[in-house]
Amino acid sequence: MLIPNEDRRKIHSYLFQEGVVVAQKDYNKAVHEEIDTRNLYVIKALQSLTSKGFVKTRFSWQYYYYTLTDSGVEYLRNWLGLPSGVVPATHKKAARPQQVGGRPERRPRNQDGEGYKRREAAKETPSADFQPQYN
Repeated sequence: MLIPNEDRRKIHSYLFQEGVVVAQKDYNKAVHEEIDTRNLYVIKALQSLTSKGFVKTRFSWQYYYYTLTDSGVEYLRNWLGLPSGVVPATHKKAARPQQVGGRPERRPRNQDGEGYKRREAAKETPSADFQPQYN
């Protein structure tokens, strides 16, 4: 399918920026929600990238879910003319918050009656002369 270069650039740049694209399986839909282009263009452009191995496709409940692969990152980086330090949002590692003061101290178990306890004595049984009363 012939897709205008302007629309193809919008699709590829959005895919590279986010790392994932979701498209509804509706070929008559006028405009894609996130990308300002026709939904059919989005599906067909990403179908082309899937056939080349640059995108993985999942289909569920009438929606296509496209995920960018590592080879797709390199391809789109060259196609869009971006420097090598730029990566999609899904490929960025989240910064873990640093704890101040290191690891928190633990209290020893079974102190002050808290925590898990084992039974210390055998189970209490009634005495031999116990006579229950039933009403």
